Amino acid sequence: MTLDRAKAPTDGGTLVAHVMATIRKRIGARNLLSGDRLPSIRAFAQQMGVSNSTVVEAYDRLVADGVIQSRRGSGFFVCAHTAPLSITRIGPKLDRAIDPFWVSRQSLDARPDMLKPGCGWLPASWMPETSIRRALRTLSRTRTETLTDYGTPLGLAPLRQLLSRRMATYGIDTSPDQILLTESGTQAIDMLCRFLIEPGDTVLIDDPCYFNFQALLRAHRANIVGVPFTANGPDVDAFDRIVKNTKPRLYITNSGLHNPTGASLSPMVAHRILKTVEQHDLIVIEDDIFADFENTPAPRLAALGGLDRVIHIGSFSKTLSASVRCGYIAASPDWIDGLTDLKIATGFSSGNLAPELVLSILKDGTYRKHMDALRTRLATAMTRVTSQLQSLGITPVSTPDAGIFLWCKLPDGMNAATVARNAIADGVVLAPGNVFSISQTADDLMRFNVAQCDDPKLFEILKRAMG
Repeated sequence: MTLDRAKAPTDGGTLVAHVMATIRKRIGARNLLSGDRLPSIRAFAQQMGVSNSTVVEAYDRLVADGVIQSRRGSGFFVCAHTAPLSITRIGPKLDRAIDPFWVSRQSLDARPDMLKPGCGWLPASWMPETSIRRALRTLSRTRTETLTDYGTPLGLAPLRQLLSRRMATYGIDTSPDQILLTESGTQAIDMLCRFLIEPGDTVLIDDPCYFNFQALLRAHRANIVGVPFTANGPDVDAFDRIVKNTKPRLYITNSGLHNPTGASLSPMVAHRILKTVEQHDLIVIEDDIFADFENTPAPRLAALGGLDRVIHIGSFSKTLSASVRCGYIAASPDWIDGLTDLKIATGFSSGNLAPELVLSILKDGTYRKHMDALRTRLATAMTRVTSQLQSLGITPVSTPDAGIFLWCKLPDGMNAATVARNAIADGVVLAPGNVFSISQTADDLMRFNVAQCDDPKLFEILKRAMG
């Protein structure tokens, strides 16, 4: 068989990539079939007009990708064919049910060209790429054990010490030994659910609340009960009544920059909630993932009530990198001891790479500058997006002090789920209200991420989706 002779790549690619693409093209066109033997390295190099080392590297990469296989003493052979790539199959499933998984699946599966004002993270261009790359270079030169060994079960001690000092600025009194590192804030809640509840236990959440709280609790087969949420936190009278009637085991909430409403807990509400918590032996999980977006810190239940009944969690996925998976749990010593055993049972230990990278960036001073600039940028975006939404008749329920979310009401008679379905068919992922509401009473509400609303065509598509 005669194969195409290589030409110098014109797209900035390498000769190795060009050789690999030629082989893939021949396989895709069925000119090379499953089980066919490829030419020897020397013969193929001559046919393609490249060096032997180029073909060696191309073959090695194709073996690693599972496209071809090496048989000792026999050469290289084509593996079984893969079905042709279908764009429709790798894109998001547009007709899936609008449930607590809907926004996550649509956002995570979205094509690169799709707009995602419904997602819960910042655009890549807003993240501290330079700091991350510098930290990675530094980390690549660290001692071998950091790159290859397990970490301690509690997690990297210097990072836990730094987190303890950071929490002290919010009035949370905790020692490094009361902090357990996790892979993410989501893993932290998952571990706490495993540790604290049994199937059938009642767990309170805000209504509305972050949709993945619902998804996690359903996975743990909990009985989920919603508490109406207001501009100052949960409705305290409803909270007290629901606790008395349902005798819940847990309450999961955000104190600062609540997701999806952007509201923050008031001191009066915080004290009323803690009084009910103490009276009824309730445990609170306080998710503080948006803490660094605040201009003025809201009251923290963990600061006012201590870590005896309140468990404080957080991560850096929203402000630093979603790819650097690093979260934490701060809790009483007895709970940390049991959670450490659970961590060993389910994940064995901590990795060192992500915590070392986070520590490096937090310590070098660039993170503080990044967050100062980010808060300014978000404030500008909040004003601009509010005005653009209002021009379409979409009204914010309240104006957050900071953060990335606007919780908005659609024009009368308009259904958010219908608008979201119309928009996703046009390449835009929205976040309809009922994915956040356990009572399904938010059908005319929608959450917008102001950082993801830069593209002017978003508002044209949104207008069409609203009919």
